[in-house]
Amino acid sequence: MATDPAAGRPIGDYALLSDRRCAALVSPDGSIDWFCRPRFDSPAVYGRLLDPDAGHWSIHPAGEYRSERAYIGDTFVLRTVFNTPTGTAHLIDALALGPSIEAETGVRLRLASRAPRATLRVLECTEGEVTIDFEFRPRPEYGLVSPVFTNVPGGILATGGPVRFVLTCPVPLDFSGDGATARFVLHQGEKLRFATQSAGLADDPPTAWTPEAVDAALEETLIGWQTWSDAHPLWDGPLPHLVRRSVLVLEALRYQPTGAIVAAPTTSLPEAIGAGRNWDYRYVWIRDASFTIQALAAAGSTDEAIKFFEFITRAAAQYHPQNPLQIMFGVGGEHELSERELAHLRGWRGSRPVRIGNAAWLQPQLDVYGELLDAAWQVWPHLTHLDAAARRFLTGVADAAADQWGRPDQGIWEMRGPPRHYTYSKLMCWVALDRAVKHAEVIEVEQRDAMIFGPDIFASRELAPEDFSPVKLIPGWAAARDRIREAIEEHAWKPGIGAFGAAFDGEDLDASLLLLPAVGFLPGDDPRVISTVDVIAERLRDDRGLILRYEPGLDGLDGEEGSFVMCTFWLAQAFALTGRPDLALKAFHEAAACANDLGLMSEEIDTATGEMLGNYPQAFSHIGLINAAVAIRDAAR
Repeated sequence: MATDPAAGRPIGDYALLSDRRCAALVSPDGSIDWFCRPRFDSPAVYGRLLDPDAGHWSIHPAGEYRSERAYIGDTFVLRTVFNTPTGTAHLIDALALGPSIEAETGVRLRLASRAPRATLRVLECTEGEVTIDFEFRPRPEYGLVSPVFTNVPGGILATGGPVRFVLTCPVPLDFSGDGATARFVLHQGEKLRFATQSAGLADDPPTAWTPEAVDAALEETLIGWQTWSDAHPLWDGPLPHLVRRSVLVLEALRYQPTGAIVAAPTTSLPEAIGAGRNWDYRYVWIRDASFTIQALAAAGSTDEAIKFFEFITRAAAQYHPQNPLQIMFGVGGEHELSERELAHLRGWRGSRPVRIGNAAWLQPQLDVYGELLDAAWQVWPHLTHLDAAARRFLTGVADAAADQWGRPDQGIWEMRGPPRHYTYSKLMCWVALDRAVKHAEVIEVEQRDAMIFGPDIFASRELAPEDFSPVKLIPGWAAARDRIREAIEEHAWKPGIGAFGAAFDGEDLDASLLLLPAVGFLPGDDPRVISTVDVIAERLRDDRGLILRYEPGLDGLDGEEGSFVMCTFWLAQAFALTGRPDLALKAFHEAAACANDLGLMSEEIDTATGEMLGNYPQAFSHIGLINAAVAIRDAAR
């Protein structure tokens, strides 16, 4: 039975569709409730996920029914089975990928390089008869536009806003309401094909497709996903089905024209209901780069890892070492990502505001230097073609880490309060310089002998602003790297709690420091590392075994967020690297249990209800699963 959309369907109920340019979320009721076209970050055409009146396209039985769903093989082609008292119907949904082979030359094409910007829906009655309710209610511009419908051969044309849609529809439709609706009976053996195609106002509207064209496009999409999956090695570690699906999710979140991978295809799914913790994640974070590239490389997706690295370096390349590096970009490499609120949308379960854009693009976050150069480390053997501009850029990143590491910043979690001297930020500046020193010859620079500017961090244990004014201090990357290590060991280790603290001031904890052994700062058998992992596991763990990012009340925002799926995978990885495989497997399975029936994971889990929270599906969570699985597998060898 269909769920009341005003109630806010559970996030984990949704399935993901992708054509590697945009994404759709489909409910078990056969309703597409989120869809942005033509890019991941474009205005939503169907936005019922965030407001009941913001548009949807649903196909489901009238009256009582039960539904079950699954992806067909290693693809993002979804089959939903509707069981009713009178019969059974199958609905197959996909975003068309286009051909995999060049017809004239026989050359294999990159996945979705010729995606036709089409949504495919095929409905078939397999038993008895089923009465179907059909509703097509596009609402372009996040629900602001109610388009005008016009009959065209083979379907209807929806006009309004910057995009026009042609709906291929083999049944007569009623336009009397605010959408196009129909009720019809489907008998055993009958199959109906539906599709939508889009075009800008300056383009000629597409024509409706024939049934044969819909079938051919669906077959191309199945072949495209399965061929891509088959070209990548099988996983020989824990939970192979979830690891394989996680690799596919990363590919589904990739913007094909540039190689960028979005953090999630949604905006404003809240981290805490009604608390204002609603952010737009349809962008690309440098922070994700090293984690993503590590995961892709470990899963045999080397070409994809290199493509992502190339996007990051090209998007970030306009850069001056004395200024903070921008932390995030649009999928086309855009730098300006100004944030604003859409006051007309009610938000998921009334969680306002709905935001588009993300003000974090303006924040200084020093950890991105380490993540960028660590990403380069992951693919270094393959970077034989680095041009002079790329080498200069990577050199500048290392210089910036040496110059800026002692400044306060907003940290990995993009705190919107006052800047602090976050330990993780200093740690990743150490990573940046460590990787630069080890691979100076690859970027074709000699060891840095010029004077590097940096803070006199040892002036006092009570750090004052003047301690961080730029002064001539240390010659060379290696010396700067060693100075950062001394500072972290001096100021971040908190004997009172037996752990490295979140920042140089205070004794609060931060789950990001579970990565201390993973980045090579200290070995896994170092007593301080083991103690830090154990203290975080004790103080930041909820009753489900999941890990919070940091201790409640420290981020300056209202409400308390849920437990963070990625951090729980970090705990599993840390247990593996500290020589405790049983604990690693336990934490790994506790985190993996957050996946829904399709293997998709959100950003967070509500500590009280166990329900998914945050933008979805979340690349960070799937990256965490892959990297934790690699650590557990490798520790067992």
